[in-house]
This record gives sequence, C-alpha cells and structure tokens, in this order.
Amino acid sequence: MEPATNPVDPDVDPHVPAERREVRPSPRPVLAVISAGGVLGALARYGLQQAFPHRAGQFAWATFAINVSGCLLIGVLMALLNEVWPGRRLVRPFLGVGVLGGFTTFSTYIVDIQQALAAGAARTALAYLAATALAALLAVWTGVTLSMWALRMRPVSREAGGNR
Repeated sequence: MEPATNPVDPDVDPHVPAERREVRPSPRPVLAVISAGGVLGALARYGLQQAFPHRAGQFAWATFAINVSGCLLIGVLMALLNEVWPGRRLVRPFLGVGVLGGFTTFSTYIVDIQQALAAGAARTALAYLAATALAALLAVWTGVTLSMWALRMRPVSREAGGNR
C-alpha cells in the first residue's frame, strides 16, 4: 500500500511565501478564555455594585472606582504583556479582554449619567462624566508608567539569560 498524500495544486509553489497557505490556530481557545474571564470580571463588578449602591442623581462611586481601578490594571497588564509575557497567546484575551473587559463598565457609566440627568442632577452628571474620563485616562497612564519603572528596577536574572 502506498501512503496517502494530499493533492498538490500545480499552480501553487509552496516555496514562494506569497503562494503558501498559512494554517492559523483555532480561535476556540481564545474565545473560551475570553468567556471565562468575562464571567469572572462581570461577577466581581456586580458584587461591588451591589455592595455599594447609589440612587439616581448621586455620584456613582462604585462604578467610578470599578472603571478607574480597571483602567489602572489594564495599564499594568499592557506593560507586563510587552515586557514579561510577550509570547503568551491567551494571557491578554483572558485578563485584558475577559476579566478587565467584564469588570470595567463604561456602558453603566453612560446609564448613570443619563439617570442623573433625568433626576435633575446635571452638575453631578457633568462632574461624574468628566471625573471618570480623566481619572480613567490617568489610571492607564499611571499603571503603565509605574509598571515600567518597577520592571526597570528589578534585578537581572542570570537564569533568563539576562533579558529584561
């Protein structure tokens, strides 16, 4: 018996990179870790919002803290992904898209603003709108900056070949 061979298209030269058909990894593991992380992040957010409720027209401190802390952690994560875990295929989808994407809630932020406006608390809505946007941007910058500083301060490992 002869071994089975795949038919070869005579018009394609596999030695020419432009004509090669690259095999892509399955998206299933990525989708699975995003889903699992999203569940964890959303449950953490839900718990915090239940523990620290607010009425319409009040500053939504729980949502504010969730979004700002999530942005800080996203900044830390991005620095770590670039410097410590550059080749880890599932870390960013799990932690960044899943956990932190499920944890942060900018859609609830918008609903909180709409509810404050409907309750006649325009000043609170405006303060919440501006404070969240500014604090979130500052938190990402702080997370990246402090993480990069901490990574530069760590000792060089001889086992890792001295790479930082």
